[in-house]
Amino acid sequence: MGRRHGPRSFDAVEVGQRETDAWAAYYRHEWASFLRASVGMVAAGFGMNRRDTLRGAWLVLRANQAWAPFPDNEPDRARELMRDFYALVVSSSDLDLDPVQASTLEVEWWRVHREHQHDGAVTTDDLVGALVDLYAYVYGAEADLVWPAAQHRVEAMDLSDRWVRAGCVLDDPLLAAERRALVASYAALLAAIGRVGS
Repeated sequence: MGRRHGPRSFDAVEVGQRETDAWAAYYRHEWASFLRASVGMVAAGFGMNRRDTLRGAWLVLRANQAWAPFPDNEPDRARELMRDFYALVVSSSDLDLDPVQASTLEVEWWRVHREHQHDGAVTTDDLVGALVDLYAYVYGAEADLVWPAAQHRVEAMDLSDRWVRAGCVLDDPLLAAERRALVASYAALLAAIGRVGS
């Protein structure tokens, strides 16, 4: 039998690849493609049964659609949907978290990233810090352990932002670089999770 994946034993390459696909679909407003990528990302990252994986992927899609419009989006709706997503995760894993707090931290990094995109006063360190807060909470890890994962993910975001400004072309080398950075981020996160409690 193959290895069963879950939130502490995910496939870093698969999650990073699928998240890249999701980000590309998000910025191109290709929501069917986003949903397919989300199903793959949730399956590889959380190891839930098929029904909960599909439900979780749908919640992630709807949360991103609520967040997507700029500047008039629906952050409260995005948090509500991500709360329901994290409730699914809690019901099928050993993660000890409050879905309300997890969803608040999740949408907070979305907010900081959007401000970073449009406001030079919001720094890369601010964005790294928002991700560290999320990872440390969700996985019960010390901040210094998850810092490298957050740094790689912010690198991926910066590459994604450059890709968007260049026109969202699927064969742009920036997208391949973003993919490598996201895989590196998840590999670093997996390594950090493995050190929790050791």
